[in-house]
Amino acid sequence: MEKTINLKLKIWRQSAPDAKGELVSYDVKDVSTEMSFLEMLDVLNEDLTKKGEEPVEFDSDCREGICGTCGIVINGIPHGQEKATTVCQLHMRHFKDGETVLLEPWRAKAFPVIKDLVVDRSAFDRIISAGGYISTKTGSAPDANIIAVPKPDAELAMDMAACIGCGACVAACPNASASLFVGAKISQLSLLPQGRIEAATRVQNMVAQMDAELFGACTNIQECEAVCPKEISISAIARMRREYVKAAFK
Repeated sequence: MEKTINLKLKIWRQSAPDAKGELVSYDVKDVSTEMSFLEMLDVLNEDLTKKGEEPVEFDSDCREGICGTCGIVINGIPHGQEKATTVCQLHMRHFKDGETVLLEPWRAKAFPVIKDLVVDRSAFDRIISAGGYISTKTGSAPDANIIAVPKPDAELAMDMAACIGCGACVAACPNASASLFVGAKISQLSLLPQGRIEAATRVQNMVAQMDAELFGACTNIQECEAVCPKEISISAIARMRREYVKAAFK
């Protein structure tokens, strides 16, 4: 028999970027424990729409933990209490009947609130545009094995490339630092031969853009690593710093 629970949700509502926001309470009843967190919000929004009330705005896309679109601070923790889990992968079986659940948007100057739980994360896009790519001649696809890459480097580069750019690291950091995100993107390219050609300009440009977007400084608190749904290691930040120092001496 399917188990259901009742919850009290306290959700941040903000009608526009410059509007004053507040926490609003909602009761959701008979929520299936097999639902995902976003499916539960879908049910809430259906009820609000039927009542003629404004539905709660939140981001979602793939709902498979791949795209990095969803992002909600749940009871003070980005993506909720389960490790290596995005909001769309979080299921209601992890909550207790009668529990009060607090929902807030990512909190950072570089991620301004658009509406309710939706924030503007285009700062990440501008950082990637500043240097998160390699330049190469176009044409027919080269053979996959034409450039030898040591297996440890290839595996570590793949680990860094797992970053989905959700922004949980920023939301968790007391300084609102984007160093884990930027470090991962720099690392995935600097570890490969194809990325070494532009390594110096890449790290300088991406770090400069990160600072221009008003992200805070990293002080090694490690909250970013703790909440990352892809479990990106803070070794990415150390690698970014080494690359930056090397670039300064070139």
